[in-house]
Amino acid sequence: MSRPTSAAPAGSPTAAVQDRARTAPTAHSPYERHGPPRATPVDGGRPPRAPVHATVEATAEKVLRSFNTWSFKREQPENPHLLLQVVTTAVAYAEPLRFVLYWGKGPRCAAAGEDIECLDFIGSMVTRVRQAHVAGAAVTLILTDTHARHNGHAEESIDSYFAAITAEATRRGFQTCRLSTLVAAAPEAHDVDTAAPVPDDVLESLAASAGKWYRGEGSALDGARAYYAMNMVEKRAVEIAFPGAVFVTFNGSKLRSLFPARMPVFYMYSLRRGFAVKPWFLPADAEPCGPDDCRCRPAETLPD
Repeated sequence: MSRPTSAAPAGSPTAAVQDRARTAPTAHSPYERHGPPRATPVDGGRPPRAPVHATVEATAEKVLRSFNTWSFKREQPENPHLLLQVVTTAVAYAEPLRFVLYWGKGPRCAAAGEDIECLDFIGSMVTRVRQAHVAGAAVTLILTDTHARHNGHAEESIDSYFAAITAEATRRGFQTCRLSTLVAAAPEAHDVDTAAPVPDDVLESLAASAGKWYRGEGSALDGARAYYAMNMVEKRAVEIAFPGAVFVTFNGSKLRSLFPARMPVFYMYSLRRGFAVKPWFLPADAEPCGPDDCRCRPAETLPD
């Protein structure tokens, strides 16, 4: 049975997310809202030599090439046609190209050098896009507080770490929001089969990760299955909140089923070319911080 969709109280974070979802452009067609941009006659009423839509397409290809390179991507995009369609929409309406990505939490309760390096790496991609697209790019980090709670992190540690990441993101012109807020704003996202079996290869990968980081109830395998079910709801909430955006992930395509089905996925390196470990899990030997015991330490130099 479908759950009814209700409006959030005015002025609340949930209402803001719902407003963005209602007003954001979609990725279905670059011209579906207003039709194709019209050419302006020049030279006594004669049309320009190249149609405007051809110019848009050429610019969109240039914008796509600016970031879809091996300097940033770890794999080829799984749906290049949809990715180009999203880029074309942004170019056609002179809007920023929107990127959204999950930002998780590991053992640390404070930002470290690895986080800074990752944010700067994302910033370098934004700079590339801006050089090809006047409207530039807009980045939103979706802070996965739901995953942090699932893994057994204390609320104080979650709040402390995400506050530090938000501050660093803001300095770079990025936005942040919490995944729990997106899920609360999209009750229709719950209309999915969370009891569906997890594909064997995905379960194997998630269980291996849970063996390192899961500190919740039950076994690592239990944690992996619960994590998969959570993601089935969350990926729907993300695509509802961010239509017409590119979903960026530091994971590989093996975990494609965890990401929004209707959004193009860009598989990106995390800190630099050739390096894909998520920054929040570094250093690899970091000790978990407790409510009254911060064990964060300066990051060591990472191997090339």
